[in-house]
Amino acid sequence: MSPPTLAVVVKGWPRLSETFIARELLAMEEAGLAFRIVSLRRPTDPHLHPVHRRIRAPVTYLPEYVRDEPRRVLRAFADALRRRRLGRVLGLFLRHLLRDPTPNRVRRLAQALVLVHEHPELARLHVHYLHTPASVGLYAARMLGIPFSLSAHAKDVWTTPPEELRGKLEAAAFTVTCTRTNLEYLRTLAPRARIELVYHGIDLDGLPPPPARPPRDGRDPTDPVRFLTVARAVPKKGLDVLLKALTRLPADLHWRLVHVGDGIERPRLEELARRLGLAARVEFRGARPRDAVVAALAEADLFVLPARVAPDGDRDGLPNVLLEAAALALPLLTTPVSAIPEFVRDGIEGVLVPPEDEAALAAALADLARDPARRRRLGGAARRRVRAAFRFHDHIGRLLRLLGTVPAPPPTAVVPA
Repeated sequence: MSPPTLAVVVKGWPRLSETFIARELLAMEEAGLAFRIVSLRRPTDPHLHPVHRRIRAPVTYLPEYVRDEPRRVLRAFADALRRRRLGRVLGLFLRHLLRDPTPNRVRRLAQALVLVHEHPELARLHVHYLHTPASVGLYAARMLGIPFSLSAHAKDVWTTPPEELRGKLEAAAFTVTCTRTNLEYLRTLAPRARIELVYHGIDLDGLPPPPARPPRDGRDPTDPVRFLTVARAVPKKGLDVLLKALTRLPADLHWRLVHVGDGIERPRLEELARRLGLAARVEFRGARPRDAVVAALAEADLFVLPARVAPDGDRDGLPNVLLEAAALALPLLTTPVSAIPEFVRDGIEGVLVPPEDEAALAAALADLARDPARRRRLGGAARRRVRAAFRFHDHIGRLLRLLGTVPAPPPTAVVPA
């Protein structure tokens, strides 16, 4: 069997926080598209999502650091010296290096050269993320003289310098992005580029029906209202704001918070919870496998995500976990940051409060904790919204069409407002 001529370039494979990429890859396989996964990093997550185990594509791991596999990089560089496009690629690389004189920039070129050397059969690349992976993809595609396409997500959109984004978008055959907010921003940067909206959506077939939740109202100390947040412990999630808001709740309101997720800020957040006197009521569970996350969603009464724009510009797009919580009819308390209002409309699918506002978040927590009937109405509306407009299979077809695997849609196809 001949090797696949399409490669999908990702930051790391597999990654528990990027199940949306895994679902796309499985859909590509199910549509009959053969491809190779090229990963810039080896896996570090202790758990996998079941979808990862269903994907059969071969995987190539590039050297994460040049020092780790110098012989592999030297062989690739020797091969590049014989290629006629090397000069143009080095010229592009030097322009990038002058703007960003960091070791990371050199590593991107080395990874691209290894990709070209080890997979000269490739005829097309599709790259997830506009920062490091897109640089690797751009250099490799230029060296091989093949087209490449891009998927833009969140941090990569908002923390990559605009001039670098513009160059990558204009060089790509097409770019897909997962929110209308991203789409409008990227189109202002590169109006001549082909950029399309493809929501991630969620696979409802992989989730159980909503549970029958008891009407907890925070009055019974033996059965407190259960708040849940599922998020990486990073600044843009606003988890420190949530902890501080919890200290403002009325003394007679009985509640517990569960946090599922890991990240660089988890030790600091655990220490903050102790310092604020919340340690007995806040449980940090760390990264958990898929079935444990679904179980936590089913047990909760209210999902909370106080998203913010981080100091470096990083922000969420439309977090998939909001859609998953909604699919289980869990009411949502979040902020109108980035693309969140594309799904959550204030007072309909959930409640939106200003980011960084501990007082407003605390007031909304208290109001929703005391009102199980309102939580039930919000959760029902959120479930109807996700079923009507954010099903995975209603959106993945657009990406498959761009990749040339299925026919074009009829002109009446609907994109959610």
